[in-house]
Amino acid sequence: MSEYPPGEPERDPLELFDDIVDAETERDPDLALIEAGSRTLRTQGGAAGSEVPARPADPEVDRALREVETELATRWGETKLDPSVTRIAALMDIMGDPQRAYPSIHITGTNGKTSTARMIEALLGGFDLRTGRYTSPHVQSITERISLDGAPIAPERFVETYQDIKPYVEMVDGQQDFRLSFFEMLTGMAYAAFADAPVDVAVVEVGMGGTWDATNVIDGDVAVVTPIDLDHTDRLGNTPGEIATEKAGIVKQGATVILAQQPVDAAQVLLKKAVEVDATVAREGLEFGVVSRQVAVGGQLLTLRGLGGEYDELFLPLHGAYQAHNAAVALAAVEAFFGVGAGHAQRLDGETVRKAFASVTSPGRLEVVRRSPTVVLDAAHNPAGARATAEAMSEAFGFSRLIGVVGASDGKNVRGILEAFEPIFNEVVVTQNSSHRAMDADELAAVAVEVFGEDRVQVEPRLDDAIEAAITLAEEEAEFSGAGVLVTGSVITVGEARLLLGRR
Repeated sequence: MSEYPPGEPERDPLELFDDIVDAETERDPDLALIEAGSRTLRTQGGAAGSEVPARPADPEVDRALREVETELATRWGETKLDPSVTRIAALMDIMGDPQRAYPSIHITGTNGKTSTARMIEALLGGFDLRTGRYTSPHVQSITERISLDGAPIAPERFVETYQDIKPYVEMVDGQQDFRLSFFEMLTGMAYAAFADAPVDVAVVEVGMGGTWDATNVIDGDVAVVTPIDLDHTDRLGNTPGEIATEKAGIVKQGATVILAQQPVDAAQVLLKKAVEVDATVAREGLEFGVVSRQVAVGGQLLTLRGLGGEYDELFLPLHGAYQAHNAAVALAAVEAFFGVGAGHAQRLDGETVRKAFASVTSPGRLEVVRRSPTVVLDAAHNPAGARATAEAMSEAFGFSRLIGVVGASDGKNVRGILEAFEPIFNEVVVTQNSSHRAMDADELAAVAVEVFGEDRVQVEPRLDDAIEAAITLAEEEAEFSGAGVLVTGSVITVGEARLLLGRR
């Protein structure tokens, strides 16, 4: 058994923090900010020099969590190993298949997976079901990835879960060519924690793709596919149809498939897979969808058509048309889970649905973290996500002047991201986050100058300086009292900005 893939030198664990999550998530492959939860950042816009701790208050718990994070960081990311479910399947087998102790809803797609997962979780919780949710990457703390009853797993329980499965992990490591990866470890921990709770249902987001994703040792009763677009083309394919082929792997025999609106070639692939495994399909725009939406203070007011009928006067405290579509998908997924539209139930209780949607949060997704001027955080990291964010910003806020702060990851389609934001940004401050995979600020600035012109681009390599510069630009002229700032480009950038701006 080799600890490192052939040709890879042994590296210090701390140097691996930015690599281990490279392929675990469609939303952002550049690392789910492990270290951001381990340090303190200065607050901008709050009391000068105030601190925002993101660690457990108990020093012993903090120490134990750090040790677990460090041990996890010695494990390789998915891209360092051949795609396979062999290792995670072996772990599940030796642990007694905890992932089969509860029904599950499995979610794949390119954008919107985490927001949709949070909505599904809120709806299930509204009907008094105990939920487990597994998502990635995290915004500030690694414990966010495993949630129980809508809240991140307690640090103490996170450590205990790691210690509980560690003996089994060591047995599997000894039997395989390579050790379990970082993402496989967290997946095993999530499935074990859900069985131990125990939960009534697990809501599981894939890391990347579907077929060979570590989460795909479950047989989801409901398979959800959010909109598919071009991202990670080097790993998943060059067209929506090719990417859909990999994502279709989560559709299991006899399941119900909830399809968001898809490109034609992607829809064809997904429908073909459903036929092959005798799965029932519900399609947005046909079997369910958004009937109407209107902008409201703090969000939007929706009427959704579900599998069992219409649900009106639904307040969703999230901005953007794409979140309304995520809500329609989430509602249909929960209806399918309860058997609505399949002869077992006619309709979910409307008031329960209203309360559940009104309680939804999605940190780092068009999240307002400061006023005067307003500062908004959004983790858009690909052109499709950026276009949706730009549209939502124009609709929900109507700023007279908007300053962008953009820090992206190396290897991303930054030109496409910047071009999506160019129509709404008066000026842009380019920066970089603390990850060693962050795109160099000067390199990003060179692309930004081509898109925006030199007069509209400012470079601030430190994120805290970039945010301060953007706030200054937003405030500098009295007539721009309606000015705002949008921080975007990466989950890491948003997570660090969240700490800087006093959010935990």
